[in-house]
Amino acid sequence: MKIAIVTGASRGIGKSIALNIAKRGVGVILTYNGHSEEGQAVAEEIKKLGGKAVALKFDSSMTNTCNEFANEVKKNLEQYFGSNSFDYLVNNAGISGARGPILETTEEQFDELVNINLKGPYFLTQKLVPLMADGGHIINISSGLTRFSYPNVAVYGSLKCALEGFTRYFAKEFASRKIRANSVAPGAIDTDFGGGKDPMMKKGIAEITALGKIGEAEDVGVFVASLLSDDSRFLNGQRIEVSGGIYI
Repeated sequence: MKIAIVTGASRGIGKSIALNIAKRGVGVILTYNGHSEEGQAVAEEIKKLGGKAVALKFDSSMTNTCNEFANEVKKNLEQYFGSNSFDYLVNNAGISGARGPILETTEEQFDELVNINLKGPYFLTQKLVPLMADGGHIINISSGLTRFSYPNVAVYGSLKCALEGFTRYFAKEFASRKIRANSVAPGAIDTDFGGGKDPMMKKGIAEITALGKIGEAEDVGVFVASLLSDDSRFLNGQRIEVSGGIYI
């Protein structure tokens, strides 16, 4: 059985990714932070579907706990999955943070976003790669905001640009182990991420999207699950936007 680690999978896009991966016969180690009951519920849902899943707590802003988390992953791989390695890592956990103009961004807000959206995925990947099987695949969840810009999200958008850069450098550095890395950039998705979207905003987004609608978490979850299959075996170091054709 292939095994995937999906961060931030208690709800939204992360939950959809975990469920769709499991439906393809992949074992799942999913993480949650502030939503313990929801995280455990996703694991139970996977088990009811006949899959194998474990839900672990992990705060991606606390990079000093990455070693401890890696040890917890190793223990669960051995005890629950009967394996000493995993195959896929989906760095999905992230926050958009408080929105506001550049001139009003505080250093505290900046640091929080850096820790969760860039530093966390960087050092978590660093600590988990020794446990990843050769030929594995890493997917970093980015954002459509790396291609187009909106006011009041400069820090978040800039950090997702950096995450895409990290993806390319990782793909180059670990090519000798045939470990691939790609980034998936969702467009406007109808989740509670960033506070949700009001009906008028949804209508406006639908009007500037070629497919005429706002995306759903399932649209991204199904795509990421398919991307992890061997069908994408020669795809490496790429950014793929899943947005229904917004701003084209």
